[in-house]
Amino acid sequence: MAILTKGTWVLIADGEKALFLRNDVDAQDPDLNVMRIEEQDNPADRDQSTDRAGRKAGGGPSPKSAMSETDWHQLAKDRFADELAEILFGLAHRGAFDRIVLVAPPATLGELRGKLHKEVSARVVAEVDKTLTNHPIDKIEKLLKAELESA
Repeated sequence: MAILTKGTWVLIADGEKALFLRNDVDAQDPDLNVMRIEEQDNPADRDQSTDRAGRKAGGGPSPKSAMSETDWHQLAKDRFADELAEILFGLAHRGAFDRIVLVAPPATLGELRGKLHKEVSARVVAEVDKTLTNHPIDKIEKLLKAELESA
């Protein structure tokens, strides 16, 4: 069975950007059109941190020990997956799509998968663990078609 049928949505995401696309033709000749774009301003961790890691009083012979600093960049990426899951739930609940293909790097895909509402999970017809957010749409169409045919 063809996965990328007419009307199937495709989410192309990473931890900072997401493209919501809809296939307006068929699996043989996909024609993906942008329905929505989400971007997050997420500077590198070093640009978000204010200082060096903190220290706390130790219970042993050493008077102080270092605490690991929060990775603000990674935290923002995780929150972006939360936001995407909420957006997908809203779209699914309104009936915007019946089928969706998720395309994201493995870590983002895993984070997103764990946050999806069952109403969205039931509509996921395929997952592709690739980073395609910075590719032009015509290249995404070709790469996605090849990937789904080989699956």
